[in-house]
Amino acid sequence: MILMAFGNIFGQGGSSLISRLLGQERRADVRRVSAFCFWIALLVGAAVGGILLLLREPFLRLLGASADTLPYAREYGTVLLLGAPFIVVNFIHMNLLRCDGMPAFSMLGTLLGAVVNVILDPLLISVMGAAGAALATVISYISSDLLLLVIVLTRSKTLSVRPLLKTEGVFLKDIISIGITAAITNIASSICTVLLNQKLLPFGDDKIAAMGIVLKVTMIVQMILVGFSFGGVPLFGFLAGAGARDKVRRLYRFCALFLRAVSDRPGSSDDTARRPAGALAAWPDHAGHGSCRSCGPNAPARPNKALFLSLSRQGVVFAAILLLLSALFGYWGILSAQCAADVLSAGIAGWILLKGKVLKTT
Repeated sequence: MILMAFGNIFGQGGSSLISRLLGQERRADVRRVSAFCFWIALLVGAAVGGILLLLREPFLRLLGASADTLPYAREYGTVLLLGAPFIVVNFIHMNLLRCDGMPAFSMLGTLLGAVVNVILDPLLISVMGAAGAALATVISYISSDLLLLVIVLTRSKTLSVRPLLKTEGVFLKDIISIGITAAITNIASSICTVLLNQKLLPFGDDKIAAMGIVLKVTMIVQMILVGFSFGGVPLFGFLAGAGARDKVRRLYRFCALFLRAVSDRPGSSDDTARRPAGALAAWPDHAGHGSCRSCGPNAPARPNKALFLSLSRQGVVFAAILLLLSALFGYWGILSAQCAADVLSAGIAGWILLKGKVLKTT
């Protein structure tokens, strides 16, 4: 999540800026920004990976590793952090190609990485254990990086990786101001994971493992909705850059209605206080709406509102509700915390957007 955070600074920050520059037909600036994002991501990935390697032991304990699980976490973390530059840079072209009108190629790069990971995981785990799982992940990112790089070099007429291209300070400010929103959201998710694991630790390692498994399953559904939301970012940015505000509002209404149609399920939250599956099943209902509302302000360069909306769901609101419900209801309160945070955050997002007329929906 931390490596994703730094990748998103320049991936989502750069894509938001590039989509607006394309709307203004400033293609030379697009080339400068895309090259800068690529090389700075590699450098930042190497720096972050090195720092986390030095802090590996205390950091893993903070994340919830016990004496029994620490050796496996150490093996996995070491290999993963050695591949940090390749993980961080993957978020650059994956995002920028969508802005350049080539979402299919972006998806192809993601799919290649997933297929390589699925094939290598059982092979390398059988030989190297936990380190093999991490190595499979790193190799999958490298495979995806190389394919995306080839696509940029051979297919794109606007993106560039030519080094030492000048990037004005105003561009850097735009990239950081938007990208930091996505980064802080990922970091907040990491902090919430720390809190969640620490709360589950007294109940045993098996409870932490079970939560991790269920989170991965629910993430499949959630990522479909999140993907739809982030797919709208290039359109939001392009239309905002071209000054087509009415079309921005119409696009937002369409996204909101679509997410409601595919995610609402009557009674999904009825069992949230009674069983883990019910508690987790309601998460995507509100994650899609929250993503749409946080991505919308991102593209037209409203980082403060986007940051507040993002942190409300997977940050302050979740942490407060987790602490409250765990104190009141113990284990079942922990399982219900995310659902309750989603419901509250969705209401906060709707109120802010309508009151501030960021994206008027009526």
